[in-house]
Amino acid sequence: MIRANIKEKNFKFANGLQNRAKTDLIVVHHTGVNDIDASAEQIHGRHLNNGRAGIGYHFVIRKDGTIERGRPMNVVGSHCFGENSHSVGIHLSGDFQKAKPTEKQIEMCAILIANLCTDYKIPIDRAHVKGHRELNATDCPGENLFAVLDTIVGKANWYANQPADVKDTPADKKTVTCPHCGKTFSI
Repeated sequence: MIRANIKEKNFKFANGLQNRAKTDLIVVHHTGVNDIDASAEQIHGRHLNNGRAGIGYHFVIRKDGTIERGRPMNVVGSHCFGENSHSVGIHLSGDFQKAKPTEKQIEMCAILIANLCTDYKIPIDRAHVKGHRELNATDCPGENLFAVLDTIVGKANWYANQPADVKDTPADKKTVTCPHCGKTFSI
């Protein structure tokens, strides 16, 4: 299976973080502000300034497809009221009420979801991969990202079922062809 290349950030958090006892849900989010390409550092700073312990998401996917670490994977997030204790938060940078996620964001989100579901033995389906709006009263992750969540989950299933000889994504990247749309992507 192709593994996502994650840029580690090692943020300092204002308060102690709690370990997450179980992981059985992935929640997808967007920035929702002026379609900015928010970095994990920017989100961390904004969340600290709002009195939170720090970035609430576990991952940030930038417009170029770069995946940045937010919170450590073993701790409870702060991204979806009532669901944080058992979920992983993935944030895609952009305002998807107005704009559309980039093809790189869609592909890397699918790869990341495939990795997480495989690692945590979570079924790769829409019952276990949700848009924030499906759990809380919000527009997040925006109409345009929400509209492609089924496609992302389908792609995640495809990535999860690739042969074991496909390794981590190296610096020189791999090229794959999506079975759903037929497009070729460098990842």
